Amino acid sequence: MPSSDRKGDPNPPGALSRRRAIGGALALGLVGGAAAPPTDPPLPVTEVAPGVFVFQGAHEEATETNLGGIANLGFVVGNEAAAVIDTGGSAAEGRRLLASIWQRTTLPIRWVINTHFHPDHALGNAAFAGPFTTVVGHANMPRGLAARADTYLDGLRRALGDAAAGTAIVPPTVLVRDRLSLDLGGRTLELKAWPPAHTDADLTVLDTATGTLFASDLVFLQRVPAIDGSLRGWLDAIARLRREGGVRRVVPGHGPASAPWPDALDDEERYLRLILTETRAALAAGRSLDQAVATVGRSERDRWLLFDDYNDRNVATAYTELEWE
Repeated sequence: MPSSDRKGDPNPPGALSRRRAIGGALALGLVGGAAAPPTDPPLPVTEVAPGVFVFQGAHEEATETNLGGIANLGFVVGNEAAAVIDTGGSAAEGRRLLASIWQRTTLPIRWVINTHFHPDHALGNAAFAGPFTTVVGHANMPRGLAARADTYLDGLRRALGDAAAGTAIVPPTVLVRDRLSLDLGGRTLELKAWPPAHTDADLTVLDTATGTLFASDLVFLQRVPAIDGSLRGWLDAIARLRREGGVRRVVPGHGPASAPWPDALDDEERYLRLILTETRAALAAGRSLDQAVATVGRSERDRWLLFDDYNDRNVATAYTELEWE
């Protein structure tokens, strides 16, 4: 599989012929995996900065009504091409995102960037599958996606019923181990792979033209953060994110489509630090996992949506990580 351990070459060998092929495909209406402009109703998107568009997901679990549309998705339009940042929770939602893109540009969708492997961010990939679109992700993403593929697809079918039709696992083929630059024509996206934090496959995307950072699930607003990687790693990532240069606004994985920087980190850092402190205290007091789950983090309950759905799992994950310190 192609991968990157350095700044990626946005113009690899054959790039010119590839651009010509894309141009021909565009004339035939073959970009983004669609043979014609999609007929699905477009997702409502907000232009949070010039050429940067975001759909804000619902603070819900996946259902037939929302089509798995519970995460923030985005796309960025350059002078020559567009890039998608996360594709949604089902092929149906992905098609609606594709319809939104077609409303705003007929430039080829050259890149689909997955910020991590969770289903609400990556199960829409099938809507964009095609010979002229490349899927990009963290180097760890194919492994994580493959390990959970059956669970994700079975869960989606239970949640969406017939609306899950067409959804498939489409892993990235360009893998980022450190950093990668993507050229959209007069506009560069800087991709950065992170050590384990929210997951072990987190990727951020910075649009350098506008200072818009797609932090995805490294930043949660309103909806309680979900730990599926490393609690300590996530707190380290927050400290590093605060030092990132060139950022003017952030698009979180969940919450308002655009938020001020770095203030957007404050609430989740408070929550995660409380989980760390109280879990360590529970371990020091000899409390069992069940006892820790029943008590840790409870003072945050009224501050977050979906708290009861995720806090117990967060505490269990933290307890397992911290008990061997």
